[in-house]
Amino acid sequence: MLLRPVRDSASDARAVREVAVAAFAAMEEELGGTAVPWTPAGIAVSEAKTRYLAVTDPGGCWIAEDGGEAVGAALALRREGLWGLSLFAVLPSAQGKGIGRLLLDHAAAYGRGCLRGIIVASPDPRAARRYHAAGFQLHPTMVFSGQVDHATLPAADGIPVHLGDASHRQLLDSVDRRVRGGAHGGDHEQLLRTADDLLVVDTLAGSGYCYRREGRVVLLAATSRRLAARLLTEALLRVPVGTEAKVTNATGEQDWAVDVCLAAGLTVSTRGYLALRGMRPPAPYLPSGAYL
Repeated sequence: MLLRPVRDSASDARAVREVAVAAFAAMEEELGGTAVPWTPAGIAVSEAKTRYLAVTDPGGCWIAEDGGEAVGAALALRREGLWGLSLFAVLPSAQGKGIGRLLLDHAAAYGRGCLRGIIVASPDPRAARRYHAAGFQLHPTMVFSGQVDHATLPAADGIPVHLGDASHRQLLDSVDRRVRGGAHGGDHEQLLRTADDLLVVDTLAGSGYCYRREGRVVLLAATSRRLAARLLTEALLRVPVGTEAKVTNATGEQDWAVDVCLAAGLTVSTRGYLALRGMRPPAPYLPSGAYL
């Protein structure tokens, strides 16, 4: 078995995605669920993320190979003293051989010296045990999904929401630092490339932003619950008719998100964990699984 850094190449990006698809499909089957098919857009976003992180965080991105074939991968990033795990997956046929532990050890070593850590963890109980053993607290998360009922969403309360772009980078990083203790930095440029909308609020009372792609709220951060609720409401109003909306990674601290999503007619269920070390659940905040 060979462990090596992930390269910025189409072949490595494809290999990492194929490992993740197989690993998560097997997990869903074990848990009695069904894996959601990947769309061409989802494939492109996933592979672009891998290539981006291979460039920005080469010390945190690792692939395990056996006989020249990829059997596991881990992608980790560092942002201003905040370490995050973007992906951790091992093929079912390679599990139980120490490969996962080796990958996670290398990814974790990249975060040496970081005071805070964050992982959007799957429902896989084996992964949860690993993260807990590594000193992470597990916070159960909620998923909201369904068709948006525009008629039941609360009316705009006078807070203006406008479309953002790269010129808002300073505002975005400022909100990140206040809410989660570290800016996303260049991740915002990557998010802008793959999102349909960047929604921004900037008032005397505070600021916030939200990325939306089709029906999914990708990442949301704000300096107050009121601004976060306004951004989430606007994001759901923009979901195309007939497209399923999805809001993920909401911990119990995000009760403002619960209020908005239930008002929109979405269905709530629990799934996975937000694993945190050295920090409380960021709020108001809905993390990105890829960029945390």
